Amino acid sequence: MHTLLEHITLEPDSPAEASVIWFHGLGADGNDFVPIVPQLELPKTLPVRFIFPHAPVIPVTINGGYPMPAWFDITTLTPELKIDEKGLIAAIKAAHDLIAVEINRGIPPARIVLAGFSQGGAMALSAALTYPDALAGIIALSTFIPPAELSHISKHRPSIYMAHGNMDDVVPMPLGERTHSLLEQQGFEVCWNVYTMGHEVCKNEIDSISKWLQECLAAVQTQ
Repeated sequence: MHTLLEHITLEPDSPAEASVIWFHGLGADGNDFVPIVPQLELPKTLPVRFIFPHAPVIPVTINGGYPMPAWFDITTLTPELKIDEKGLIAAIKAAHDLIAVEINRGIPPARIVLAGFSQGGAMALSAALTYPDALAGIIALSTFIPPAELSHISKHRPSIYMAHGNMDDVVPMPLGERTHSLLEQQGFEVCWNVYTMGHEVCKNEIDSISKWLQECLAAVQTQ
């Protein structure tokens, strides 16, 4: 196992029966989405552990080479979508290490959800789709997937929740739409949602995520 990413852990009131590993966006850190947990208003009957890892600080080409928290380097977010593939591979390994920790704590892969916003959404998708065992699901917000990742995905098809703002000027909506289309072509069941907003998360979206997450974990539990 590589050096484990530093992270924030939020435990439920009763022993966790599922885990959500949530990856933040470019330039943020693990604290960014901690406030979303109470807003999800998950029932006490669904005790979920939330893990919010911190990305390492690296130079980011798209931001003039300025060092900032990032999962991997990005050259452009145009339709050509140029990223550092080696950096992404290393980040995926780090994400898989976090999954291994949850499994060692007694949470099976089928009760683990990977989530992320923006570049963190690309992380969640890439890490989950290349994981050898079936995970519960993926939450991918205002994001994209590097097309190369779809060339070596595992055989499993976890449920996916995707959402994007139709006024997003950071990760253009066509990148999200293309990702949605590519995933469906690969046989994934994708819950696709569009909101009137920019590069952000809104209240209606949070409510939708909560509903999807509860349904996702309930479906896995009954299989």
